[in-house]
Amino acid sequence: MGVGLYITWLVHGRSSLDIVVEPQSDQVMHPPAGELPLISAIIPARNEARNIKRCVQALFGQTYPNVEVIVVDDRSIDETPVILSELEKKDTRLRIIHGSELPPGWAGKPHALVQGSAAAHGAWLCFMDADTYAEPGLLSSTYRMAVNQRADMFSILTEQELGSFWEKTILPLVFLGLSFGFPAKHVNDPQKPDAISNGQFILIKRSVYDQVGGHTAVKDRIDEDKAIATITKRAGYRLILADGRKVARTRMYTSLQEMWEGWTKNIYLGLQDRLWLLLFGAVLGLVVSILLPLWLLGGLVWLSSGGGLAAAVVTVEASLLWIYLIFKRLQACRAFRIPGGYGLTFPLGALIFTAMMAASAFNVISGRGVLWKGRRYR
Repeated sequence: MGVGLYITWLVHGRSSLDIVVEPQSDQVMHPPAGELPLISAIIPARNEARNIKRCVQALFGQTYPNVEVIVVDDRSIDETPVILSELEKKDTRLRIIHGSELPPGWAGKPHALVQGSAAAHGAWLCFMDADTYAEPGLLSSTYRMAVNQRADMFSILTEQELGSFWEKTILPLVFLGLSFGFPAKHVNDPQKPDAISNGQFILIKRSVYDQVGGHTAVKDRIDEDKAIATITKRAGYRLILADGRKVARTRMYTSLQEMWEGWTKNIYLGLQDRLWLLLFGAVLGLVVSILLPLWLLGGLVWLSSGGGLAAAVVTVEASLLWIYLIFKRLQACRAFRIPGGYGLTFPLGALIFTAMMAASAFNVISGRGVLWKGRRYR
């Protein structure tokens, strides 16, 4: 039991973010626009009809006064081009780049971002996913924090909008795993090699981006956000990962199928340099989803069949571990703003997360490759 309690405390204890982005009011932020650097917000969009209007309109409403908005339509086959054309007519700050055909050896998102950055004029580049919604003070707040932290590359974790049962069951555990593998305190420490960023929002100096080779340097990486954070930090530049839940939110997936496709493309490829973490996560997932319930159930059955003191000890130990684990999951439910009842679904979520890890590793190692946005990568 002691080992279980320690592991539960350890896994949940590395998720804190020591830097928090607070919304900035207009009065706090704004000198004349000419004194603020131009920020180029660049959004790659492939079949993003569901999200792109909300994303772009939120950027139009930013309190930061010196911004250009660039959307790279990555050869979408849905209504994305039509929606973008309508938005362009309403606001001249929007520039649409019609993406070229994907060259051999490139992943889709790095190729789109290279095209967007080539068209950008800003001293700072802001890469955002189309499923991310910016509060009005997002750019003002993150720019100010980046300057205060002397950051060359600044990324935030956004508020996650969890709508469906599967989102609420699985995604909190996925983010718990990421925070355990890449603690923000380690990422923000220039003396430690840990590096990761959140592709939903990255703010980087243009000079630094060019110096490290931009997305061309990570052209074949599906986990391009982690890859570019790694090369930026290795080059000696300051990387900061912060809590940005008050200034941006994201709806990543809306179904189990979308989550399966999204995470199976990322997990193994993103952890190739940390296979110990993949193995640890898989073992822990199996323990939580199968062995822990069997431990409690077995203890109860043994106790009810006259197992005596030994059965009582086993049952009490299992119960205490369950109580502590549920308490930590209830805390997570509050953090993700979901009903507390989802704290009880962690065995199911852990089982599916473990299956995602196994499928991701199998797809890559077998040469089958991963599928994303209608493209297969091997």
